[in-house]
Amino acid sequence: MTKDIPGPPPVGISELIRVQDRISFVYLERCTVHRDGNALTATDERGVIHLPAATLSVLLLGPGTRVTHQAMTLMAESGSTCVWVGERGVRYYAHGRTLTSSSRLIEAQARLVSNQSSRLRVARRMYGMRFPGEDVDRLTMQQLRGREGARVKNAYRSEAARAGVEWRRRDYDPSDFGGSDALNQALSAATACLYGVVHAVVVALGASPALGFVHTGHDKSFVYDVADLYKVEIAIPVAFAVSATHEDSDIPGETRRRMRDAFVSAGLLERCARDVRRLLLEDEDPDEAFNDSVVVRLWDGQSGSLAAGQNYGDMPW
Repeated sequence: MTKDIPGPPPVGISELIRVQDRISFVYLERCTVHRDGNALTATDERGVIHLPAATLSVLLLGPGTRVTHQAMTLMAESGSTCVWVGERGVRYYAHGRTLTSSSRLIEAQARLVSNQSSRLRVARRMYGMRFPGEDVDRLTMQQLRGREGARVKNAYRSEAARAGVEWRRRDYDPSDFGGSDALNQALSAATACLYGVVHAVVVALGASPALGFVHTGHDKSFVYDVADLYKVEIAIPVAFAVSATHEDSDIPGETRRRMRDAFVSAGLLERCARDVRRLLLEDEDPDEAFNDSVVVRLWDGQSGSLAAGQNYGDMPW
């Protein structure tokens, strides 16, 4: 007689809260992350706080964090993604598992990115989402990049005027965060938060963060593609607002808190999940496309695919 696996069985994928309906992120540092029932706990010298794993999209683990095996088990069962980040959340190191068990989205992504015509079509759709009301269907990638560059420059100028902040240029050293001025520190912290949450959505949905359409050659190319849809709307205004009122405060921390509030106000998780689906599953309703079932099949090469879990040794091939 085989012994039962100890502990409660994992929650089924269909029972989990959808990624677009979850809390965007929680950042922790210098604490121990453990499990108490179906909640995560974060413990430091000030005490213990409880975090609902099932409603959490991404847990950003900063320096000094220790995570128990039970905590990671709960995260995996809940479909929550862990992202290990640098101090104050301004660097990405690694991430956890995906929420979905289907390869449907990543297969569609691979097909689209592997064909020049379909890749250009998706890239144009991305730029079209940034230029509402403009026709980009006949523009080349060079023309699209030029138009995007002008849009970002205008965004910097207009936010500088609105916030009353002097703007010179984007200037930062990835290896020396503190060496930048206040505004560039805020911009770096804001984009790091945006990248972290978008990365969590991409991997939670089962897409590849590496297979980009505009960006290429990096393990987060698609993350940068998707994040650029929201950077001008969310990250740049928050960064300028923080730099205008920081008064020697904790710029990364203040930026992170304001970004968290901006994500909620903009409904970023829901929008991002829907936008990724809309881009990769071109002819489907992005809301209907969330209903993925867990299916394992065998690739056939002729008829497409066959049912798995069967013995084909006696088949007359």
